[in-house]
Amino acid sequence: MEREPMRIREGYLVKKGSMFNTWKPMWVVLLEDGIEFYKRKADNSPKGMIPLKGSSIHSPCQDFGKRMFVFRLTVAKQQDHFFQAAYLEERDAWVRDIKKAIHHIDGGQRFARKSTRKSIRLPETINLSALYLSMKDPEKGIKELKLEKDKRVFNHCFTGTCVIDWLVSSSSIRNRKEGLLLASSLLSEGYLQPAGDTSKAAAEGLSDTSFLDLSDAYYYFPDSGFFCEGYSSDDDVVLKEEFRGTIVKQGCLLKQGHRRKNWKVRKFVLRDDPAYLHYYDPAGGEEPLGAIHLRGCVVTAVEDMPDTKKYDADNILFEIITANEIHYYLQAASSTERTEWIKAIQSVARTGK
Repeated sequence: MEREPMRIREGYLVKKGSMFNTWKPMWVVLLEDGIEFYKRKADNSPKGMIPLKGSSIHSPCQDFGKRMFVFRLTVAKQQDHFFQAAYLEERDAWVRDIKKAIHHIDGGQRFARKSTRKSIRLPETINLSALYLSMKDPEKGIKELKLEKDKRVFNHCFTGTCVIDWLVSSSSIRNRKEGLLLASSLLSEGYLQPAGDTSKAAAEGLSDTSFLDLSDAYYYFPDSGFFCEGYSSDDDVVLKEEFRGTIVKQGCLLKQGHRRKNWKVRKFVLRDDPAYLHYYDPAGGEEPLGAIHLRGCVVTAVEDMPDTKKYDADNILFEIITANEIHYYLQAASSTERTEWIKAIQSVARTGK
């Protein structure tokens, strides 16, 4: 019986999309012969697999101005994969272990794991990139619509049923079951994005298929200008949970608003149960203005970003990406304080409830 490859290292990293300049948190597992990355830690099947045989790793990687602690993995076919760690020591640990794994298989050990394409049984003749361009064709492609659901308006999107209908009508597939496999592959590779709770839940593994052939499951093209309307406040909705946990860290940070992009000083309180980072008006008040759910989040240092005009003296920024892929930008008073916040948030994200 063939031995399963040993897990060398695993944890959350931020990974750049293969086609678009989008960065998303992934649960990354380094094996003896390759790297698997998952949407969430609890997922059973990976979104992708990267063979290490013939690969090379480059660190530090400074291809992306505002992102710190990035390393590049170039596979044998000269395709680049970019990962971002939360801080310097974490990046160096990943790079060290990946280098060891590559060195270990240099003697010719076969990479025996199946590719994503084979695992979902897609024909080799299907070119996802060409198919994506056909889907976006203004005349013959999928029509982008303005759809309403749960008191929200989704602009420049379409339903899962529309995607499968189009695939059938364009003779890209033989039946709707095959269409689900193809649409799931488009979703996995980043050519389609989920919009709304129904499609996002399926994409996160809470349904039998990652893509839904339903009229109330919404999707959009990542470069389409999609946006959602209907939220009543720029601050996040505070979930009504009892503050029963221990305070891990607290202090004042600058927070960037989501819609107006303005920066405001907020008092932040980090608790380990439940795993939320609550923020308050520093002038006083017992009720929090908002909360950031940390379970399954990724936090990384950021060197620079737009809209920092008022507080750009030092640019000691860091970014929290939640499990729902909401991005929060915060600024600390010093590099030491930023590192302390990052490590504290990471700890709560792993162990908090």
